[in-house]
Amino acid sequence: MQAREASQGAELSLVHRAAGVSGAALSGAAPSGAALSGTALPGEAVLSGTALPGEAVLSDEAVLPVLPALRGLLPGGALRRGSVVATGPWSLLCLALAAGASAAGAWCAVVGLPQLGVAAAAGAGLDPDRMLLVADPGTGWPQVVASLLDGCELVLLRPPDRPSAQVRRRIEATVRRFGGVLVVAGEWDGAQTRLSIAQQEWTGIGTGHGRLRARRVQVVADGRGGAAQPRSQWLWLPGPDGSVTAADQTKAARNPFWPEIRSTG
Repeated sequence: MQAREASQGAELSLVHRAAGVSGAALSGAAPSGAALSGTALPGEAVLSGTALPGEAVLSDEAVLPVLPALRGLLPGGALRRGSVVATGPWSLLCLALAAGASAAGAWCAVVGLPQLGVAAAAGAGLDPDRMLLVADPGTGWPQVVASLLDGCELVLLRPPDRPSAQVRRRIEATVRRFGGVLVVAGEWDGAQTRLSIAQQEWTGIGTGHGRLRARRVQVVADGRGGAAQPRSQWLWLPGPDGSVTAADQTKAARNPFWPEIRSTG
């Protein structure tokens, strides 16, 4: 447990550094309630574009874009509207999944992550001008999430506790009704897509000294329907410059001045 907390703390520190600050506490902002225009329901999608072998790509109206490095992990290379994506314990992977949609102009909300700073989210690629933050939604968090889905195309949630089947079904119905995407930092039974970090390696750690500079991870994905086929991708999460990019699957390219990469399991 201590090792995991230290790893997540170092990861967040890297994001803070990429944003140029040490981080700030989230405000308990209330959802705006303003519905976005141009939100297409999943049933309104028209198949178009190119796809991997045996796989269809949905039209732009039916999906939210993701960063190029993440496209190979998702069916159609994007987040399908009306779906739930689970990522396991909170990590930079959650923010990376939201960054592409935010950069494309989507309104996003972050719920239940009081340790995340505004500048850190911005450093990970989210647009602060189109982001709603609710640090502590309280016991009524399902209602808060439902309200946010009415006005935001993507909601990143860390539930305060494991939701019951009834709560999950109610929220999933809301996701489908408004055509948004729910990214869950944690477990979510019935999620259409599940992503997790299987392995990670940090650069910058020498023999008992040094500074963490970047992290190379293996992300695996599976799920239901079009996401049932397992996928795997090595990523820099984050890279030396704070960005999320594809990494070599066999050997990480290193600056000659970096110490040897150390695996943390």
